Amino acid sequence: MGVTICTFTGNQCRRPKKVKVADIADEILMQNVKDGNLSEMSVLFERYHLRIYNFFFRLTFDMDVSQDLTQNLFYRMIKYKNSYKGDHSVKSWIFQIARNLHIDYCNEKKRSGELFLKTSKYEIEPADVQDGYHEDDYDRLEKAMSDLSADQKELIVLSRYQGLKYEEISVITNQSVAAIKVAMYRAIRQLRGIYFKQI
Repeated sequence: MGVTICTFTGNQCRRPKKVKVADIADEILMQNVKDGNLSEMSVLFERYHLRIYNFFFRLTFDMDVSQDLTQNLFYRMIKYKNSYKGDHSVKSWIFQIARNLHIDYCNEKKRSGELFLKTSKYEIEPADVQDGYHEDDYDRLEKAMSDLSADQKELIVLSRYQGLKYEEISVITNQSVAAIKVAMYRAIRQLRGIYFKQI
């Protein structure tokens, strides 16, 4: 009577790896939303709601408006989920929607000029205060930002505050990367000029 001996390699005994939600790409989550799994939107909400809120707040200086616009953005993402085609990153698509919402808000109120000249009625707490920077520096920066044009302010918020690359901003604003670089250079130069006049 023969005995069959089975040998097992290490690979055969491993349990399947569980994929953590944090490891799932935005694009896969968005595809799942498009396929009807709307609960996946909560993951995208957790990933982006603070960044989107900060984007709106830097443009409006109004907490209530920023909260409303942030909430509207996620409603709009669900409503227009099929408009996401996957040509660009989900992040770019989200900021494109945010930008359009802000433009709609300005047009609705018919006071876009006032929005960018208005000073903040709320204190803005810097996220990481480093030695060598004082509260007056941040106040001067916020004042200088409020004196920029709407387009310049938006570029700086997208690039410096949100950390988006020029290529991503190009998609969001529908302009060439070269045009974004030139506009960014001018916006930073303008911001520096306004900032240092205050000192």
